[in-house]
Amino acid sequence: MPSSAKAVIILIFCTFFWGSTFPIGKQALNEVHALTLILWRFLIAAAFLAVYIKLIRSPKIELSNKQWAWVFAVSAVGVGGLNLGLFTGLSYTSATNGSLIMALSPIMTSIIASIAHRSLPSRTQLFSLLVSLSGVLIVITNGQLDLLINLDFNHGDKLIFTGMLAWSLYTFFSQGISKWMPVIPYTLVGMVCGAIVIGTMCALTPDVHPFAELFNSSTRNILDVVYIGLFGTVAGYLLWLNGIRLLGSATASLFFNFVPIFAMLTAFAMGHEISQLQLIGVAVVIAGLVLPRLLTMKKPKQPAQS
Repeated sequence: MPSSAKAVIILIFCTFFWGSTFPIGKQALNEVHALTLILWRFLIAAAFLAVYIKLIRSPKIELSNKQWAWVFAVSAVGVGGLNLGLFTGLSYTSATNGSLIMALSPIMTSIIASIAHRSLPSRTQLFSLLVSLSGVLIVITNGQLDLLINLDFNHGDKLIFTGMLAWSLYTFFSQGISKWMPVIPYTLVGMVCGAIVIGTMCALTPDVHPFAELFNSSTRNILDVVYIGLFGTVAGYLLWLNGIRLLGSATASLFFNFVPIFAMLTAFAMGHEISQLQLIGVAVVIAGLVLPRLLTMKKPKQPAQS
């Protein structure tokens, strides 16, 4: 099988795992608290990543105390902030809405980079952001412009938007950290940091009992939590890394547009209704993400004139 075809299959599975995490996570929240779900996601992911690193015999990481402090700070805010905003937000909004808001992350990361480097965003970036944001606004306002004027959004949508911003900041700062340490060990640090942050929050929240909640829930719910930790986190991430290695980050990032599609299809397969506005929103978001890249693809060079 050609490497390009293999990469396509890998990335399709990756985005399916990520997209399906939204409706499956929302279903799991019917039986466990959001903090419980997030903690178990981190613990399961950290355990499997630790085993994977042991199997591949990853070399020991040597960093200064200042570098370790920065790695832990960025991981705690980015990974912890994303999951806290995402899964607490899913308690109040639909999986399709959540996946659409998260689809803005690549564009938002580009905008953050432009601000940090004190350079104006390109016209392509601005066009992509405006079109994609309009698609998200169509869905989260349910087509009611007065909600936009009064900034009266669903509480869950606002929480997920905050999580998306945290992930975008994490992605931006991770570009520098990736020069110090390999991606997979860095991801393990993120999972451990997230577990520490969320574990502390669980300990300070009297009505949250992570072990009792999970083990007293249904078998289906336990499988949902394991799926999110194993497939929605570890497998998805490793497949994404392999896809980038085979196709490059620019091409691979196009597949991120499948996440809201798979989220919507999974939700529909689980019996959730999909509104026409959500379908329109998905189409607009994907158009905003894909069209600018298609328009800026390199044109064949003209032959030199003698």
